[in-house]
Amino acid sequence: METKRNRADRRKYHILYKTTCLITNKFYIGMHSTDSLEDGYIGSGKQLWRSVNKHGKENHVTEILELLPNRRSLKEREKQIVNEEFIKDKMCMNLMIGGQGGFISEEQQRTRSIAAGKAFSNRLKNDPEFRKIHANRTSKMNKELHAKGILKAPDWTGKKHSKETKEKIGKSNSIKQKGSNNSQFGKCWITNGVESKKIMKGDQIPEGWKLGRKMK
Repeated sequence: METKRNRADRRKYHILYKTTCLITNKFYIGMHSTDSLEDGYIGSGKQLWRSVNKHGKENHVTEILELLPNRRSLKEREKQIVNEEFIKDKMCMNLMIGGQGGFISEEQQRTRSIAAGKAFSNRLKNDPEFRKIHANRTSKMNKELHAKGILKAPDWTGKKHSKETKEKIGKSNSIKQKGSNNSQFGKCWITNGVESKKIMKGDQIPEGWKLGRKMK
């Protein structure tokens, strides 16, 4: 008979995640093996779910910190980060060191994941202020994790974007840079023959300067 642990080993993705309460800023770091990165799973820790029950699922956000190749390396990575020193942090909702691999039933996981995922997605989509707060908090937390050495930037050495990815990036940037969205919108070059700079079109050109740009 297949066990829960064996099923976890066969999942497609093995992620280290962080769930944060937007009301208290308290956080929980855990590991999750899944076949879908969009399953809405937010964690199963006792302190975490006390927070969820008190403040609502919609006030908890989950982000992926790292993607590991298999369940075993995932457990090792969680053990490295969620250590005895880590759980002493008063803002941490983890109660025990990492690498233990706790499980809840698939039915419980499915119910929690669907509810939490829908609540968060709906609020993120329909509440501009919440979306802004979430983006700012995520950015701040990631910087703090980087500073502590917990979250490391991916190594792109020797890696290149595929042609399809480059086309998507180019298309996205072309839309974002159109018209007034472009940081150079409404500006023009002027030069004094030695240096060049940009001014707003319509502004008075300083004495000794003229339209154009000095080419090297």
